[in-house]
Amino acid sequence: MSRRCELTGKGPMTGNNVSHAKNRTRRRFLPNLNDVSLMSETLGRTVKLRISASALRTVDHRGGLDAFLAKAKDDELSVAALKVKKEIAKAQASA
Repeated sequence: MSRRCELTGKGPMTGNNVSHAKNRTRRRFLPNLNDVSLMSETLGRTVKLRISASALRTVDHRGGLDAFLAKAKDDELSVAALKVKKEIAKAQASA
C-alpha cells in the first residue's frame, strides 16, 4: 500500500535531520494518512479511502465528498477516487 493520499496526491517528502552540532542526515516526512469511510450523498453509500488529515478537513470545508470531487483535478486523484467521481457525475446527470 503506497503512502499517498487518494484525494490530494500528497506523498512522502525528504529532508534533513539537523543535530545541535549541525550534522545533517537524510530523513523522510510521511503524510498523516487515515483510513476513513466518507458518505456520498448522491450515491447514498459510504466510500472507503485512505486520505491525509488535511484532505479530510478540506472535504468537510467544501461540504462533503461529492462537492470535493466535483472540484478536484483528475490527475491528483487515485484510480479508486476517480472511479467514485465518475459514478457521482453519472448519478447526478441521470437525476
